[in-house]
Amino acid sequence: METLIESTFWVPRSLPGQKPVYLEIADAIAEDIRAGRLHAMDRLPPQRSLATHLGLNFATVARAYTEARHRGLIDSRVGDGTFIRTTTAATGPVLVDMTMNLPPQPDHKAVTDRMRQGLAEVALQGNFNSLLQYQEFGGSLADREAGARWLNPWLPNQQPEQLLVCPGAQSALLCLMSGLARPGNVICCEEVTYTGTKAIAAQLGIRLHGLPADDEGIDPDAFEEVCRQAPPKALYLNPTIMNPTTATMPLDRRKAVVAIARHYDVPIIEDDAYGMLPLIAPTPLAALAPELTYYISGLAKCVGAGLRIAYLSLPSPRHVRRITGIFRSMTVMASPLMVSLATRWISNGTAMAALESIRHESDVRQQLARTILPAGTFVTKPQAFHLWLKLPAPWNRAAFAAQIRSHGVIVVASDAFTVGATPPEAVRVCLGGVTGLEDVKNTLEVLADVLEQSPTIVSPI
Repeated sequence: METLIESTFWVPRSLPGQKPVYLEIADAIAEDIRAGRLHAMDRLPPQRSLATHLGLNFATVARAYTEARHRGLIDSRVGDGTFIRTTTAATGPVLVDMTMNLPPQPDHKAVTDRMRQGLAEVALQGNFNSLLQYQEFGGSLADREAGARWLNPWLPNQQPEQLLVCPGAQSALLCLMSGLARPGNVICCEEVTYTGTKAIAAQLGIRLHGLPADDEGIDPDAFEEVCRQAPPKALYLNPTIMNPTTATMPLDRRKAVVAIARHYDVPIIEDDAYGMLPLIAPTPLAALAPELTYYISGLAKCVGAGLRIAYLSLPSPRHVRRITGIFRSMTVMASPLMVSLATRWISNGTAMAALESIRHESDVRQQLARTILPAGTFVTKPQAFHLWLKLPAPWNRAAFAAQIRSHGVIVVASDAFTVGATPPEAVRVCLGGVTGLEDVKNTLEVLADVLEQSPTIVSPI
């Protein structure tokens, strides 16, 4: 077998032993491609044969081939084996994208069948032609009632007349921030906050004031100090499984923040995009201070990222009238087809089934992370689909992000989220967009291996 492999198939020229073996095998493939020793469509040995030849276990070689595939170096086809890609030099590595905070898609056939059935029913319903026409902004009464039912487990007694159906949470944020503040005005937020809020503020000329925060959310004393000097136009918070740090504000902290906002009459924008994920949901700020809080909850994070429908609960019907005018000028309306689908999925239980499937899949991926990543290097929550990876010295965020990119994985460094402070040495890692548990496992193993190396030892490919 050894003679056959050496004379017919490729083998690594050397394995220096400075990195995990699977990375060195992938590095050797990349180096031989660059050096012209491997060419497009050259075959690589079967994994088990190479493992036997090198005296390694099968799993190590299988992982090396997976790593090489992630880098865009090789392809495999049943019957053809594993071979060098024809477009490696032109296209570069195929990157595993862990930058987008997508929910893992439901993979239970019963759930996906229900979703497809609901989509077909929308197309077949008698009023289908009306869904291709302009609709009143904010949704029909039936659509707002469905939204109220969806929110009811987390925000009881929600009234449809105080609810607007919006084309996604981002559009709701845009309209709220433009309605509550003017260019040059200040809105407070966490000092490490959602990137979309930063982008909207920059577009509108609004100044964000980042408040120091810990694992339980913003520091109430820091918020009160800002209010004492000059109350901001609003306070933006993502209080449950916060993006990116996954911090969740406990009830006592929520009550303290609400008391300060109420005292200084500061409106609260509660972005509860992830509030439906925990099995035990914290009390929303909107339930503690309904007269102050603009509450946003979408379906993108708990059903599917492509379902761009969100529900905006407003303090009173008067606020509905005011905000509706802003929405109409900026977004015209939510897509009637999407709204009809969301209403149907909520009404027949499909949306809740999808949420339960996403919770389960997220929990499985979290268990993988806890098993594979070094203890103490990250924070997260059981049903979250992202991690906040706190980098151990001597790593810094830029070096780590660049290094794992060289291994075919991309994440977001903390700079993208930071407002008015020194960015922490951390990166956000999103687990939901990676397809399949095996790919999640392999990618987490790449992260773990790089974390355990020194930046001076691990060199880019």
